[in-house]
Amino acid sequence: MKRALPDRYLTPVDLADLLGVPVETVYQWRRKGTGPRGFRVGRHLRFDPEDVHAWVNDLMEGAA
Repeated sequence: MKRALPDRYLTPVDLADLLGVPVETVYQWRRKGTGPRGFRVGRHLRFDPEDVHAWVNDLMEGAA
């Protein structure tokens, strides 16, 4: 069953929970430039669910 993405911007904790990875992994992806595109709202990091979806699709296409 496909899990629906939330209709709000995701926090790093949300993204980690969604993907089943430690939150530190999300920050490592950010530092390395390998994760989904994120943006800052003040000092808070957020991710657009559509960008996360596109990033996951790119990963899946690369694995095929």
